[in-house]
Amino acid sequence: MNRLFRLGPVLRARKAQEDAAKGAVIQSRQEIRDAQALVKRRQLDLAGADAPTEGTARAMVASMVARQSMAATVSGAHRMVADAEELAREKQADLADAAKRRRAVEMMAERHAAAVKAHDLKTEQNNIDEMAVTAKARNAARGIDATSEERAQVLRHGNGTAADREGVARETANSVAAQRATIELADAWQAITATRATLSVAAKRNLPGAELSDEDDADSEDGSRA
Repeated sequence: MNRLFRLGPVLRARKAQEDAAKGAVIQSRQEIRDAQALVKRRQLDLAGADAPTEGTARAMVASMVARQSMAATVSGAHRMVADAEELAREKQADLADAAKRRRAVEMMAERHAAAVKAHDLKTEQNNIDEMAVTAKARNAARGIDATSEERAQVLRHGNGTAADREGVARETANSVAAQRATIELADAWQAITATRATLSVAAKRNLPGAELSDEDDADSEDGSRA
């Protein structure tokens, strides 16, 4: 399975387009604020230019023309605000479209990442199953009982509760004790008596001038036969 997402460059390009659209929206909003500030200044200028109540006719006409010009600039400022708002709406629509196109590719990337993760989990599980089968076959070839192996694992690693470990240890001790060869006490006592008799005869022989009686020879022979 290809772990690399092939549309990665496309996703990066879509993100760059979305960032550019965000910048355009921010700029259009700033233009709206600038246009609104211009309207306020023009309105203040118009309010400050009162119509003349006295003077020559020429002066009064000039003042009225100036007020009309200021009113026209106010109207033009209002049109600038409307145009800026219209441009902002267009930029906002472009941003929404760029976000949709970016999200479409991003969802494909998420599905690809999920597929890669599922493939990795499946591969890991297959490896674990294969190791378990191999270990079982190896133990079967060596003649190891699965139950005995499990008990040995409990003793070696300390898995399970304290009661489980104690029970396994007791069963193991009983098994070892059952496998030991039993010793007959009578045979052991007879062997000890024969050894003592042999040592006694040997000690008497080593004494200078000592002579063994027929009874001692008989005891030594009996000990040797025992």
